[in-house]
Amino acid sequence: MQNERTTAQWRALDAAHHLHPFTDTESLNQQGARVITKADGVFLWDSEGNKILDGMAGLWCVNIGYGRKDLSEVAKRQMDELAYYNTFFKTTHPAVVELSRLLSEVAPQGFSRIFYTNSGSESVDTMIRMVRRYWDVKGKPEKKTLIGRWNGYHGSTIGGASLGGMSYMHEQGDLPIPGITHVEQPWWYRYGQGMTPEEFGVVAARWVEEKILEVGPDKVAAFVGEPIQGAGGVIIPPSTYWPEVERICRQYDVLLVADEVICGFGRTGEWFGHQLFGFRPDLFTAAKGLSSGYLPIGAVFVGDKVAQGLIEGGDFNHGFTYSGHPVAAAVAHANVKALRDEGIIDRVKHDTGPYMQQRWRAAFGGFAHVDDVRGVGLIQAFTLVKDKATHELFPDWGTVGTICRDIFFRHNLIMRACGDHMVAAPPLVISKAEIDQLIETAVQCVTECEQVLRERGLV
Repeated sequence: MQNERTTAQWRALDAAHHLHPFTDTESLNQQGARVITKADGVFLWDSEGNKILDGMAGLWCVNIGYGRKDLSEVAKRQMDELAYYNTFFKTTHPAVVELSRLLSEVAPQGFSRIFYTNSGSESVDTMIRMVRRYWDVKGKPEKKTLIGRWNGYHGSTIGGASLGGMSYMHEQGDLPIPGITHVEQPWWYRYGQGMTPEEFGVVAARWVEEKILEVGPDKVAAFVGEPIQGAGGVIIPPSTYWPEVERICRQYDVLLVADEVICGFGRTGEWFGHQLFGFRPDLFTAAKGLSSGYLPIGAVFVGDKVAQGLIEGGDFNHGFTYSGHPVAAAVAHANVKALRDEGIIDRVKHDTGPYMQQRWRAAFGGFAHVDDVRGVGLIQAFTLVKDKATHELFPDWGTVGTICRDIFFRHNLIMRACGDHMVAAPPLVISKAEIDQLIETAVQCVTECEQVLRERGLV
């Protein structure tokens, strides 16, 4: 069917019938959507034949790369054998059992039970219900409040959008819902001047303690954070941050939750981001890299303490028609097995990740309006700034980032603008030669961006 229509026809149909997520529909329809028709490895092709380097792995998710025919073959076999059955009513099936066993093996010890969802957003909403149910079972029903972070992202469902700290999302839908509060993000570049990053990490962690004491330890159920804030702009906390947050949560009997939807399944060079930072959550959410985006599936990894509490409580009245969908579970199993057995995550940790970080810092350190060049594994970012000497940001946050992103798109390199942060998270299978191509194109784009900023009088 793709060859039966022109780009203009696809765009017209898209404008007439498709409402896109996170989109100004009127503006998009005037411009016309880019029509992606195929993909392989780290590359996409659009309907005009342009070859595009996908520096964002879709939406941080295609960890294993595009075009893995072994995954499509697994999906077909599972569809032919058992296309669907639910996991309600005292029923299971081999695909979800085998996936659960495998996930318990790759997860840190003490996470032997997994609950399935269809997305990261659903995983977060599920986690919220689990946390509150756990405290009910433990005889502390007043412990209901969850603490998130400003500029954190936890999805776009009502619960996830509330827990996330994106004010532009809160403005639509009367969010956050009751029982959600926030602390500031651990972004040293903006909030930690006058301190070393290590000093600031402790200070930022103690904002969590201050919020717990403000709300009351007897009312706080959990603190929730991404190990590295993804959609917030790849905010990498100092090394002292997470261990101090964990200490505080243990002191006040508050559950600690890691949102691993972006960091999980190898993005940082570890299986999960909390392993990189050396802390142990009580639960963690996952999606994206669980199936590398090949089919929708998410999960909540439930630590043994919380799992036992939920089990003691009898019925947990929560779930989805497609929880543990057999085809999604079979594909996720094949994906996770490949990430492990083909050494893909090990290669990120020891080879391509360090190579990317060395090239990234060397490439962008000398620009006049690029600063806070950062990254780990295959997740990295830099920030477009008005004045590097004073750390002054541009006044209309996001305008310059959008200008830069559009230049990248025109050069057939997909990177994302999160405000004025430019971020990249390519498929984990990217080669060193492809990293070189990404870096070289990105340098060309940033050079052009700075020229545009000068021409428009923005710098």
